[in-house]
Amino acid sequence: MKTLILAALFSLPVAPIAPPQPAAVREHRAQKPAQHGRWYMAETGHAVFCVGPVVTVPDHDGNLLHVATVCAGADPVVALHD
Repeated sequence: MKTLILAALFSLPVAPIAPPQPAAVREHRAQKPAQHGRWYMAETGHAVFCVGPVVTVPDHDGNLLHVATVCAGADPVVALHD
């Protein structure tokens, strides 16, 4: 009787066991998608990463000023070095 039960159990199909994923693969899949932007040279000489458009705005003296918008860091709008 025991051999009949064991034979029935071993004849059943078994799903393959997937190996656990390494931590590096799990973290890579959990990362946010990359933002598509550009690096610009600010008027102060620093590089800034911005995802918004570059626009021309008048400054307080009436001169036209190129600024990059939606920038990373403390200032969301940064004056650009021409």
